[in-house]
Amino acid sequence: MRPVRLGMVGGGSGAFIGAIHRIAARMDGRFQLVAGALSSDPERAAASAAGLGIRSYGDFADMARAEAAREDGIEAVSIVTPNHLHAAPAAAFLRAGIHVICDKPLAATPEQAREIAEAAQASGARFFLTHNYCAMPMVREARALVAEGALGDIRLVQAEYLQGWLADQADSKQAEWRTDPARAGAGAIGDIGTHAWQLAQFVTGQTPVALSVDLSSMVPGRTVDDDARIAMRYASGAKGGIWVSQVAVGQENGLSLRIFGTQAALEWRLPDPERLILSPKDGPARILTRAQDRSTSFRTPPGHPEGYLEGFANIYSDIAAIIRGDSSLADRVPGLEAGLSGMAFIAATQASAARDGAWVEVGS
Repeated sequence: MRPVRLGMVGGGSGAFIGAIHRIAARMDGRFQLVAGALSSDPERAAASAAGLGIRSYGDFADMARAEAAREDGIEAVSIVTPNHLHAAPAAAFLRAGIHVICDKPLAATPEQAREIAEAAQASGARFFLTHNYCAMPMVREARALVAEGALGDIRLVQAEYLQGWLADQADSKQAEWRTDPARAGAGAIGDIGTHAWQLAQFVTGQTPVALSVDLSSMVPGRTVDDDARIAMRYASGAKGGIWVSQVAVGQENGLSLRIFGTQAALEWRLPDPERLILSPKDGPARILTRAQDRSTSFRTPPGHPEGYLEGFANIYSDIAAIIRGDSSLADRVPGLEAGLSGMAFIAATQASAARDGAWVEVGS
């Protein structure tokens, strides 16, 4: 398959997530990075692009216009900027007919999310959102087991995402923008809560219809949330919960999902991503590994662990196949709908917290 010509907005020298996206995009040889507007600082943008050997632009709008006009212009663009800078470049490239691959969450505000949605709906180009954890092989296996009825009817859903790196005042570039409401839009619920929300939604195939929230800013002076306890109700009658925290001292990246049905339960944890525990109501629990996985989403033999980077790479590999015409993979790659669902989750969470934990319906 001919590599997809890729551009990037953000991700200049010293940026964390931009480097992750570049590694993921090239891991399977399905993308070729050829252009970028890598920084709002023209000198830094040019220096970063020179280091990567790609065309450099000082402005994303100029890049969208110029690349759309080139015969060898980019076919897709990765947006790896802080949340408040997702909407304008996403809309510009979608209007230019260029596919957009955007880091999560969708945007910082509902207005920005609507701008992306309107541009995507009017464009012939596709929009993709990089919730990388749902692309891990055993998460996809969990989804397949739920879909085929291995758990029976779902009764309980519990997701957690616990970190401790923001237990004190922000002291790094990554921490500083994530705790700024103008740039992040929300704190832990946006940064990691949307991952837990999307993971539970992806595996169960169900979206909660209402939630009640205890939202906290535990670090003195912090103006965004850093801990959230969320109770959820599903239309099916199932109940759920999400706990996300970035002040849980000692926790590094504790994402986990447990699903309890009438016939069996499933448990998956990111620190041990290649093991999925299936516990039938009657009989011993089974530990499933990639040796039994049906998704074929792996590059190394079972027993040779894959993880964070490979999850991103699975997303990129599937996106390339979709761009080249393989529509069969579309249901397992997050897109605009997942992004809007995440924004609805953030809005409902904040609304419930403002009403002292009152139950709030989750919008669309």
